[in-house]
Amino acid sequence: MNIVVLEELKAYIEPLTPDEHDALERSLLAEGCRDALVLWGDILVDGHNRYGICTKHGLPFQTVQNPRFQSMEDVHLWMIDQHLGRRSLSDFQRGVLALRKREIVAERRSRAKAEADQTTAPVPEAPTGDAPWEGEAPAAALAAVLEPKPLQSREDIARAARLSASQVGMIEKIQKQAAPEVVAAVRAGDISLNAAAVVATLPEEEQRAAAAAGKDELKQAAKRVRESRRKPRDESAEASSDAAPEAAPASDEVSALRQRVAQLEAENAELRQQVQMLSAQLV
Repeated sequence: MNIVVLEELKAYIEPLTPDEHDALERSLLAEGCRDALVLWGDILVDGHNRYGICTKHGLPFQTVQNPRFQSMEDVHLWMIDQHLGRRSLSDFQRGVLALRKREIVAERRSRAKAEADQTTAPVPEAPTGDAPWEGEAPAAALAAVLEPKPLQSREDIARAARLSASQVGMIEKIQKQAAPEVVAAVRAGDISLNAAAVVATLPEEEQRAAAAAGKDELKQAAKRVRESRRKPRDESAEASSDAAPEAAPASDEVSALRQRVAQLEAENAELRQQVQMLSAQLV
């Protein structure tokens, strides 16, 4: 059997860690390769790690063709959907895949619409009687081409990746602004999505320096950025208070109650966000 391994597809999804690869190798040696490798013609689409291990040890394996593949875009979308359903991926990895899916679907829909606009002729009046249409109505033809459904909003992406909308926003910021070293740190789990998104707002040189110093320094850099954002707001509030000395102060009791209400609202908002993130991870 001639199986072609394309490096493009092999590297399309996050590789296994050394520990994960070792665990898979032990499993295959003990139980054999139970799941068939997925092919598109001669091209290996799914099962690169299993194929490599089976070839190394001379283990038998089965293959199956996926007849739905018509293009490399179909292959990419299928691979993304397969991996989005796996629990072994981190939040960051799932978010990146969902964002990648959005780009592929948006691009192919835009391309299909442009082609349809160029080739679509005016729709003739419906024929009388039961005679069928000679050609498919343009709207129906376009609808068939435009599947799958696009991920238009951040909420759509969040549902596809089993994340919160705020987490998707952090991942977008990391992809756009973070230095490669910071991206590598969040991929490795050295810092959280939140911390990486905060560090990504720093100049690239500062990001690289923090990453080179290790994960503790990255966390400290995120902490410094948060504190620097908090300080101007505190100073602004103090300046406003000094600018209006003649204003009649509220009673101590009312002021204390207002502060307590604000504190409780902030705590509730934080708890809701934590519950949302935990629920997304447990799905």
